[in-house]
Amino acid sequence: MAERDAAFVGSIPENYDRYLGPLFFREYAKAMAARLQPTPGMRVLETACGTGIVTERLVARLAGQGGLVATDLNAPMLAYAAAKLSGAEGIVWKEADATNLPFEDRSFDAVVCQFGLMFFPEKLAGVREAFRVLKPGGRFFVSVWDRLDDNLVPRITHDTVATFFPSDPPQFYTIPFSLHDVEVVRGLLASAGFEDVESERLAATGTSPSASEAARGLIEGNPIYLAIMERRPSALADIEAAVAGKLAQALGERPLRCSLKAIFFTGRRPAA
Repeated sequence: MAERDAAFVGSIPENYDRYLGPLFFREYAKAMAARLQPTPGMRVLETACGTGIVTERLVARLAGQGGLVATDLNAPMLAYAAAKLSGAEGIVWKEADATNLPFEDRSFDAVVCQFGLMFFPEKLAGVREAFRVLKPGGRFFVSVWDRLDDNLVPRITHDTVATFFPSDPPQFYTIPFSLHDVEVVRGLLASAGFEDVESERLAATGTSPSASEAARGLIEGNPIYLAIMERRPSALADIEAAVAGKLAQALGERPLRCSLKAIFFTGRRPAA
């Protein structure tokens, strides 16, 4: 059965933003935005913007000094982000494939991609496109998750869901955590032409009001939900309860706090 790994559709964007935002993404969004050094009139491109969690913080970081183009290939995620941030100024929303960007060469001062590269079918193409649209001297900021074994909450989720599908377990959680080899990512940036490539492992703490709410996001806030509904929809409630129980056993029921590990990279397009 084919996995629809990029199918963030239906109620998934809302559940992703509400439940997984504080659990996985908000602290790293702050860290990513802090890396941007605003200058008057700068143009920033965000690829794979999802529900706008990083977008919101980039706009705040720019503080009116420049403009932001936020893109995603997934129309429902982009629409959710645009609606959520409808009152924010300085954002242009555009549906776009990060591996084939609809922008002119050398048109942005910075490109930001938070936890999106792992989903690109052609990762080098995505990195090359970031290089192409950057102005000379512009910087590419990109982050990926560290190993699944080093991120307890998604590992518990992956392992628990698999117990319900012994012959055909959903594999979604292996995708976001598949690009943890630092040298592989550094090699992608170098192959695309980036210089001064740097990497940094960053730990953070995710939070959720309860293990039950975390479990809802972990199951209904990404495409593993679609895989479950295709295979065994009647088991959805039991799967969420099992995940909540395992999380509470490992981390406590209320509130739930979890350690996270990710890797941040930067690269610079040569000035000449």
